[in-house]
Amino acid sequence: MDADSLRCLLSGEYGLVEEALIKFNKQNSQVFNFLHFTSTGQWVLIWNKLFAYLADAGMPHRVACLMAIKVLSRDKTYLNDTVTVEQLDTLLQLAGIGAPDACEATQEVQVEALKCLSNMIFQSTKCQEMCLGNASTEGIIRRVKMYKEAPYGYDIKYFDMKLLFLLTAINCDIRAKVRDQLHGRVYLVETLYLFMSQAATFKEFSDKDLDLINEVLKVLFNLTVYTSDNLVPEEEEATQFHRLVSVLHDLFFYRTLNRDKIVSLHSNIVNLLTSVPVSCYVELVTPLNAKCDSPLGQGDDAMTIVPFEGKNMYVLQLLVEFLRKNFQKAEKKSDQYELLSPILTVLIKAIRADAINRRYVRSVILPPLRDVRDRPEIGKELRNYLCSVLTSPCTQIADLSAELLFVLCKENVGRMIKYTGYGNAAGLFANRGLLGGRTAKGSEQYSSDSEDSDTEEYKQLQHAINPVLGCYEPPKANPLEGMSDEQKEYEAMELVKLMDKLQRQGLIQPCKIGEDGRPQAVEHIMELQEEIPEQQRDHKRKT
Repeated sequence: MDADSLRCLLSGEYGLVEEALIKFNKQNSQVFNFLHFTSTGQWVLIWNKLFAYLADAGMPHRVACLMAIKVLSRDKTYLNDTVTVEQLDTLLQLAGIGAPDACEATQEVQVEALKCLSNMIFQSTKCQEMCLGNASTEGIIRRVKMYKEAPYGYDIKYFDMKLLFLLTAINCDIRAKVRDQLHGRVYLVETLYLFMSQAATFKEFSDKDLDLINEVLKVLFNLTVYTSDNLVPEEEEATQFHRLVSVLHDLFFYRTLNRDKIVSLHSNIVNLLTSVPVSCYVELVTPLNAKCDSPLGQGDDAMTIVPFEGKNMYVLQLLVEFLRKNFQKAEKKSDQYELLSPILTVLIKAIRADAINRRYVRSVILPPLRDVRDRPEIGKELRNYLCSVLTSPCTQIADLSAELLFVLCKENVGRMIKYTGYGNAAGLFANRGLLGGRTAKGSEQYSSDSEDSDTEEYKQLQHAINPVLGCYEPPKANPLEGMSDEQKEYEAMELVKLMDKLQRQGLIQPCKIGEDGRPQAVEHIMELQEEIPEQQRDHKRKT
């Protein structure tokens, strides 16, 4: 910025100031580092002067002034040292979320003020601390409660949610305040319902509708993320969660012409569901003849009806398809956690919530086996995808996939081996103390009736299935055939030497199955021989 423009900007003559502001905003629209201002002290000078202009009720160029503040706030070098409570309150008042007085600012001014606040709160810890004591959150929630009556524009609603998301994401104290004192979760759920009711005629959202809804869902995630799986919500909180899941259920029935937007919507719903208690997942599935199958009482079309045992499984079908698509996207190992963790968590909760959910998801992911010539981890079906990550270096995904499959198998070790192969499931069995054919604790909660119905194709090859690999293994020639006893002994000793070398290098360690069903290291190889008689007895009992 040249000296003349700076002089005009600081002159206080609003005719000159307007021209200087327009020039400043145009020149710096894509600038994020103002070293040429911060190194000379001009940044602080301009910053304070702009707020002095805003404090003047007769200032005619507020939008341009706010745009300049928004641009300057991208550089946080002196932001913490310079910003004051009065400056933040000025922006809150202009944004319409300050003291509960009538806001005379235009919608354009309010939007620019909200953008300034978003930048400053994101960049400055001091601003974040100030917001814990000022009227920012109260103002936003107060306006949210008025969305139904007041004709607020899209931009105001959108940046309200952007700002509320930042506040609740960055500061846990603000999050608790919005959730507990201001009942933000209740009002935001009703805001979702309001947006849905406005689009209920055709059950179709515009792009702007979806942008707004996605921002609301992100804020709701912040307000629910503290919930633990083991935490049983209080009665009032449980009611809130049931209402939330019911609204999320209805959201799945809405359409849009923009595929990317609907994927984003489903992704945000899934993220939010990860922090919802399991007991509330019953709202995702409704009776086929229930009005709640249809959002806001409208009739379903054939595409949104997935009948299964008298229930409409449309939402669960969407969740399973979401998992399939995310597996297809997660080609890189680095993408697996972000893409798969939320949806795996949601499906695990869903199938634990109700037996009918488990039976439906099982029918899709683990249908009766037919082609068992390929390994379980090879192929393009969901079972194949899930088995392929059971040995993933991303242990969180491996554990979640294993748990999903194990629950679908009613926590039955034999059934798990049948669908995944012992090799793929060994990690799960070791972690849970299920090695050696032990029974999982909690498996008694499932009904005793079998849901397996082996196909003819499976029965024909069953005798030749390798349980370790989990697939058919054609007969092979005996590698020892034709060898003399001396040659066999020599090969055996070579194998012993190789194993001994690996052990001494610390690459492997002999172990036995401990009393807790987990691997237990042995000090000497002779300890393994002590296990042989017991293993033989176990084998006889099983056969």
